[in-house]
Amino acid sequence: MNEDKRTLTFGFYTAISLVIITIITWIFAMKAVPPAGPYCPGDCMNYPFKDILSYYPRDYNWMYFAIFQVFAYVIFIVSNHFTTQNSNKLFSLLSIAFAIITSTVLLIAYFVQFSVVPMSMMKGETEGIALLTQYNGHGTFIAMEDLGYITMSISFLFLSFIFTNKTRIENIIRLILIVGFILMVFSFVFYSIKYGLDRSYRFEVAAISINWITTITIGILVSILIGKRLKKHNNGST
Repeated sequence: MNEDKRTLTFGFYTAISLVIITIITWIFAMKAVPPAGPYCPGDCMNYPFKDILSYYPRDYNWMYFAIFQVFAYVIFIVSNHFTTQNSNKLFSLLSIAFAIITSTVLLIAYFVQFSVVPMSMMKGETEGIALLTQYNGHGTFIAMEDLGYITMSISFLFLSFIFTNKTRIENIIRLILIVGFILMVFSFVFYSIKYGLDRSYRFEVAAISINWITTITIGILVSILIGKRLKKHNNGST
């Protein structure tokens, strides 16, 4: 395949950027210990979640980084479309389609959460906030994150099919992407059977962890794979 150096270079730095921003987002997310729900360590909030402002901005900082992480994820998925063989572009396009769904859902969830909830509380406009807040385990925010990370796993599943069996690293990438999807499905089924509709944010935490581990791992491996292609391209042009 006659590969364009500029496209490969862009794909390489996109993969590296995705890894970095995902790690940073995860670090800030780990600081946001849930003050409500099943993983609350103590002194927990309950409906109608009147103490939301006590945890602002600590529990909201990670969402700013998450927005950039979603941007980087979409760019990463698209860049893979242009670095794969023409015979695999059906799968890369399907991956892009689900990435667009993922980004739409998650961007709305995050932007609304840090733009609407804290300011509404500051102004005393508390009606309906219980349904919107991230601390409500069966609220809209958790539901949107569940959907967003399910579709992210599906996008990764389709992405796996663009990596052929030509090299060991491509086999590893494909395996990780498929295993990530299987783990997501297993987690959803497990928590749904055990807790029914009252699974709270248990699945959300599992889905984020699975997808972010997959994202970091795949970002590193894809950057290595593209780096080898760039080296081959440069050697061929000298």
